[in-house]
Amino acid sequence: MDYSKIKDFVEELWEDAVLPTLTEYIRIPNKSPAFDPDWKAHGYMDDAVALLEGWARERIRAIPDAIIEIHRLKGRTPVILIEIPAFGPGITQDNNVLLYGHLDKQPEMKGWAEGLGPWKPVRKGDKLYGRGGADDGYAMFGALSAILALREQKIPHAPCKVLIEACEESGSYDLPYYVDHLSARLGEPSLVICLDSGCGDYDHLWLTSSLRGTAIGVLDVVVMNEGVHSGDASGVVPSSFRIARALLSRLEDENSGKIIPGDFHVGIPEECVRQARQAADLLGPTAFHRFPWIGNTSAMADDIAELILNRTWRPQLSVTGAEGLPPPGDAGAVTLPFTQLKLSMRIPPTINADRATEAMSQILTRDPPYNARVDFFAEQGVDGWCAPSLAPWLEDSLASAGMATFGQPHAVMGEGATIPFMAMLGKKFPKTQFVITGVLGPGANAHGPNEFLHIPTGKRVSQAIAHVLADHYARPN
Repeated sequence: MDYSKIKDFVEELWEDAVLPTLTEYIRIPNKSPAFDPDWKAHGYMDDAVALLEGWARERIRAIPDAIIEIHRLKGRTPVILIEIPAFGPGITQDNNVLLYGHLDKQPEMKGWAEGLGPWKPVRKGDKLYGRGGADDGYAMFGALSAILALREQKIPHAPCKVLIEACEESGSYDLPYYVDHLSARLGEPSLVICLDSGCGDYDHLWLTSSLRGTAIGVLDVVVMNEGVHSGDASGVVPSSFRIARALLSRLEDENSGKIIPGDFHVGIPEECVRQARQAADLLGPTAFHRFPWIGNTSAMADDIAELILNRTWRPQLSVTGAEGLPPPGDAGAVTLPFTQLKLSMRIPPTINADRATEAMSQILTRDPPYNARVDFFAEQGVDGWCAPSLAPWLEDSLASAGMATFGQPHAVMGEGATIPFMAMLGKKFPKTQFVITGVLGPGANAHGPNEFLHIPTGKRVSQAIAHVLADHYARPN
């Protein structure tokens, strides 16, 4: 392999064809179905699928027997399946690689800087701003860039299946149906490459070793049928907000943020502790500078390795939404009848999400203060995932790919987010090797305002995947 030619090919393809198409993709408000229940009628999802399909179809036209198909099961979001046959001697068509990404997006979110917006692509130097470019509209382009770079040099590779779903930001609840529907086509991959993860910095190739799961639901506290004058009711009618606050304290120590019940904790594997310490040494005090801190706000601990473990292996509670509280400008002298809080518990990679959600429900609803009506409306949780040990060939491949593309060895760290497909595949294919990587690094702010794709990292990840695919073909049996 001529590394410089791989780099030149990917660089040219990205500048001439990938980035212009990603720019058009960002313009499309194809929100995930959880945020746009009328997605089918609005047609934005189909627009995004058509854009990506058209680009891919043109790029694979010269590859004999390459296939691209759009699959639409009734009532479900579509998926794109691209099949690139093996290239080179001595490999069977069932020894395949599965490359994964998604094209649905999070909602708009407020707070975008002047001149920027979720559906307004803006390139500033190395950054392409807009919703979904990094999370992770680039994935299909990155996967095909890698394969096309190998083909251009006539470097052998195994059969590659590129699967792009449209429901990931809603928990991938449609994906199991497609995995079953396409099982004969997908086969049992010997390698899975996922391009939907993060990176600790933009100077290394980062491998994700674990993903947290989620337990989600809505806490509903009701004390009256309607609001009444606070001068009349306060001191008599208990505050629904105060009750909700007290119930949350059953889950979380409000002083430290630590989750109290043992239902949500596991022992952290020594290997993951070691990885956290190595990542902390590598990143130093810049590890969490990417967050848009206000003033002198401090992190929850001084030890960077402990913060990494908090983010990747320890449960943490977030209140992500509320109902029953009017905006301050509309708030009168009223004792409110109810408080609703949307709760998201990030749980360790090895805890079952259904059991965690049931534990949340029992803890929050038993013996309600003042006999208030307390309900917990559970939503579908998502299991986390912990990577199997890397095969020696893959460990060596990632090391050499990191050196060739970033000029430094690859780095490893768990991620605090969830990729539902990884847990699904990990259970289905326990012998499969996984490469989980991505471009969501410092400041990229996926799901929030001012999300951006760091363009050089996108290019380098594409080059690194080409190296891994070539090494996968050449690995010892």
